[in-house]
Amino acid sequence: MKKLLTILPIITIAFMAITFTSCDDDDDNEIMEPTTNSIVDFVTENSDNYGMLLDALIKADGDLATVLGGDGPFTVFAPNDTAFGTFLSANGFNSVDEVPTDVLSQILLNHVVSGSVQSSSLSTGYINSLSTATPNGENMNMYIDTSNGVRINGVSSVTGADNIVDNGVIHLVDAVIGLPTVVTFATADSTFSTLVAALTRGDQPDFVSTLSTANGTDPAPFTVFAPTNTAFGDLLTELGVSELDDIDTATLTATLNHHVVAGANVMSSALMDNMIVTTLGGDITANVSGGATLTDANGRMSNIVAVDVQTANGIIHVIDKVILPELPTNTIVDFVSENSDNYGMLLEALGKADGDLATVLDGDGPFTVFAPNDTAFGTFLSANGFNSIDEVPTDVLSQILLNHVVSGSVESTGLSTGYISTLSTATPNGENMNMFVDISNGVTLNGVSTVTTPDNIVDNGVIHLVDAVIGLPTVVTFATADSTFSTLVAALTRDDQPDFVSTLSTANGTDPAPFTVFAPTNTAFGDLLTELNVEGLDDIDTATLTATLNHHVVAGANVMDSALMDNMTITTLGGDITANVTGGATLTDANGRVSAITATNVQSSNGIIHVIDKVILPSLDQ
Repeated sequence: MKKLLTILPIITIAFMAITFTSCDDDDDNEIMEPTTNSIVDFVTENSDNYGMLLDALIKADGDLATVLGGDGPFTVFAPNDTAFGTFLSANGFNSVDEVPTDVLSQILLNHVVSGSVQSSSLSTGYINSLSTATPNGENMNMYIDTSNGVRINGVSSVTGADNIVDNGVIHLVDAVIGLPTVVTFATADSTFSTLVAALTRGDQPDFVSTLSTANGTDPAPFTVFAPTNTAFGDLLTELGVSELDDIDTATLTATLNHHVVAGANVMSSALMDNMIVTTLGGDITANVSGGATLTDANGRMSNIVAVDVQTANGIIHVIDKVILPELPTNTIVDFVSENSDNYGMLLEALGKADGDLATVLDGDGPFTVFAPNDTAFGTFLSANGFNSIDEVPTDVLSQILLNHVVSGSVESTGLSTGYISTLSTATPNGENMNMFVDISNGVTLNGVSTVTTPDNIVDNGVIHLVDAVIGLPTVVTFATADSTFSTLVAALTRDDQPDFVSTLSTANGTDPAPFTVFAPTNTAFGDLLTELNVEGLDDIDTATLTATLNHHVVAGANVMDSALMDNMTITTLGGDITANVTGGATLTDANGRVSAITATNVQSSNGIIHVIDKVILPSLDQ
C-alpha cells in the first residue's frame, strides 16, 4: 500500500506536465481539418479539363458548387471543357457567363442524379435528374442506354466511369446533356424507331420542329402517346400492308396527329374513366379502371404500358397499339350500299327488317352473307304475290334475311357439302335454321340458290353473291336438296302415293305440321330392296310403300334427339315404333328391326329430320 501511494503522485505530475505541454503547442500550431474529396474537389483538382464546369457550378442558382460539395450522395455526369465549348458555340454563347443563370442551373441539375449510382447499376431505361425545368415542375427524366457503353439521352457518352468521391460518384462524359424535349427521347430510345421513321417520312409535316417547340411557346407543352415498334408492326398486319410506306400520306398524318395533345402536360394521375382527350387529330377516350387505356374512334383500345416520361416541353406515355383516326369502313352493309344498283332491294330489306338488321350487319361480326341481287328479289316477290319489299310482313322478311346469314367468316374454301346453321330462328322450337350446302357443282344452297361470285371480303366478314332468295326451308326442301335422300324422294313422289310433298310442306302451326322425319339414306333403301328380294322401288306394292313411308313421319311434333329416351314409344303416321338411346340412338320397328340414327337435328321451318341407316317397315305379319 505504501508503494502505491508513492507512485500515484508521480503519475499525476507526469500527466499534468504532458497536458501543459500540449496546451503550449496550440499557441504555435492550427488545428488540422480532415482533407475532403467531394464532387467539387474532384472538379477543382481537374480544372485543367473541367474549368468551365467549375465556373458553371459557382455561377448557378443556389450556389450549386456548395450543394455538390455537401453530404449528398450524388451521381454527376461531368462534361469536360471541350464538351462545354461545343455546347456554348452551338447555342450562340461565347462563355459560361453569357448563359442565363436560371438556364445554366437547370442544365447543370440535368447532369445530377440523387444517390450514388455506379456504372454497374445503370441499365437501359429512364431515371430522374435533379432538373425541374419541366412544364409541371416535376423532375426531368434522363434516358440511359447501356447497349453499347453508357449513353445519355442519345447525345452524351460516358468516357470515364466510376470516379468515386466522398459524396457520390462522377462519370465523365463527352457532351453537355441539354434539357430534353419529347423529340429527344423519341430519337434516343430505340423502342420508338418506327415512330420516328413515321414522323420523319418525307411526305409528312415537320413534326420534329413542332414537337421541339420550347415550353410556353405555342403549341407546347405536349402530351405524347408513343406507340412502340411492336405496336406499329401490329398495325401493318391489321391494315394488311407490308411496310410503313404502304400507308397513304393522309392516313399516316391523321394517325400521328392522334398521338399528340397540344398545350397540356397531362400526367397519368390526371386521367380518369370516360375522359375525352382531344388530340391534334381528334378525340379519343381515356379509361383507368382495370388499367389505363385509350380508345379511338374505331373502338380500338390501346393499353398505356409506361407513364410519365417527363421532358422540358412535355410528357410521354408509352402505348401498345397505334391509335387510328376514324377509318372509312367496308362492312357488309357498306358493300351492299356501294353496289345498290344491283342490290338495292337487299339494302331496302335490311333497313326494314326487325332489330335493324342493317345495323347488326354493320357491326363487328364476323358474318357470312349469301346476298341475292335485285333480279333474285324480284322473282321471289312475284312468286309469293308481293309487289314490293314493303308488302312483305316484317317478321317474315326478317327471318328470310337471317336465313341468308351464317355466323363467322366462311370463305368458299371453307364450305363443304353438308348442313350449316343460319341466324334464322323461324323454326318450331326457336332453334337456328339449317342450310344445306352442296359443292358437287359450284356452290348450291338448299337446292334453290347458286353462288355466282364468292369471297367478297369485307371488314366484318365475307359476302357470297347468289342468284336466288333462299326461302325458309321445309323438311321437303332438305329431302330434295340433299342427294343422300334421292331414293326417299322418289318413293314419296311415286305416282301411286298420296301427295306427301304437299302434306310435308305444310307451314308450321298448320295441322298436321310440325313434323319429325326419320329419313332413310339411299343405302338404306338399297338394303331394303335386298331384304325384300326385289329389284327396284317399283316392285314394292302401293299399300306397303305407303305404310312404310308413313312409319317415318311423326306429325304435330318437332322432336329433337335430346328428347329421345330408352323404351320410348313414338307414334308415327303409320304406327308405333320404339326409340332407345343407350349405346347410340336407335329405332325399332314392329318387326324387331333396328335402325341406327346416324345424324340428328336437321332443323327446318316446319319440322326436323334425323337420318337413319335402315328403312322402318310396318308389321309384315299383317
